[in-house]
Amino acid sequence: MESLKELYKIGTGPSSSHTMGPELACKKIKILYPGCTKFSVTLYGSLALTGVGHGTDIVIKKVLGESTTIIFDKKTKTEHPNTMDISGYDGENTFTKRVISVGGGKILFENENIISPKHIYPHNNFEEIKKYCMENNFRLYEYAFKFEPEIKDYLKTVWNQMKHSVKEGLSGQGVLPGGLNVTRKANILFSKSSPNENKIAKRARLVSAYAFAVSEQNASQGIVVTAPTCGSAGVIPAILYHLYNDRHISEEKIIEALATSGIIGNVIKTNASLSGAECGCQAEIGSACAMASAGIAEIYGMSLNQIEYSAEISLEHHLGLTCDPVKGLVQIPCIERNAVAALRAIDSVVLSKLLSDTRKISLDLVIKTMYETGKDMLSYYKETSEGGLAKLYKC
Repeated sequence: MESLKELYKIGTGPSSSHTMGPELACKKIKILYPGCTKFSVTLYGSLALTGVGHGTDIVIKKVLGESTTIIFDKKTKTEHPNTMDISGYDGENTFTKRVISVGGGKILFENENIISPKHIYPHNNFEEIKKYCMENNFRLYEYAFKFEPEIKDYLKTVWNQMKHSVKEGLSGQGVLPGGLNVTRKANILFSKSSPNENKIAKRARLVSAYAFAVSEQNASQGIVVTAPTCGSAGVIPAILYHLYNDRHISEEKIIEALATSGIIGNVIKTNASLSGAECGCQAEIGSACAMASAGIAEIYGMSLNQIEYSAEISLEHHLGLTCDPVKGLVQIPCIERNAVAALRAIDSVVLSKLLSDTRKISLDLVIKTMYETGKDMLSYYKETSEGGLAKLYKC
């Protein structure tokens, strides 16, 4: 498995696969062809169908120049739904590079190893990791720190950005960009309590407010952390900020939770997908929920089996979740889903603490099932805005 730095990335929203991925691809092309000043970019699949809503064209022109020709090819079928061709003339030769934005801000150049991150974790699935940890009496965060000692400092940077995104989002007001006229709601949730609000209701309101805050920052092209994607960037920060700010959990424990969550996300990324365009929203929100629940379980010192079960419950009960963003914007239903998934992560941990000895399904099996479900899902429901809410909603 790759470094957690390849999972948690700090960048500009609203989409890790539609904004951050293409931005990185264009920057790599600029490095490869420093003499080229005229480019043409063809977008396929989900990049073509929802690129405008995600601001793909904006970020491409920001990197390659305003004169860049962008073609939205909505008919040609490609093997991966997030595919783009970048062409240009460097003064001597004409070139075309095909790039795949695989999710979470990661890209692959077809038939080349231009950016091939090193695999530093020796295990490939959760069963292997669990066996190793049990043999060596490791917790998951200790496993991460053993094979990636420097990751602790990086996770502190990630956590600081998550806190900043929450705080900035809570103060945000007005309408989100994009034309749907969606009102920012994080500030409302945070500042207005219900009559006779009990502790459980207050927790739900605050966690939801934090999730809305980060998701609204993402939707307004603010800086967020892919956790594991931009579209699901509000789930983990909402949980961790609540535990830190409202429950006074130490930052050391928060960093340990981020490492544990990261290992779960890495397993999903390695054996399935984090891309909504490839596997639907189950791959984004489902994965974020699984990561968040594992982080909560870590903070409360639960067993390795309980941590696994928490993540398994979270992912299992997002199986089949579609990605059908209205107008291709990461707003409806994306923002609310972050809040719902954060609350579901809490519930998953409660169930796991009580029922882990009775479970029948492994996390690895649910990850495999999620991937197969995503492959079977109609393209209408995989970030193309051709089905579901995106089709039936009348602007």
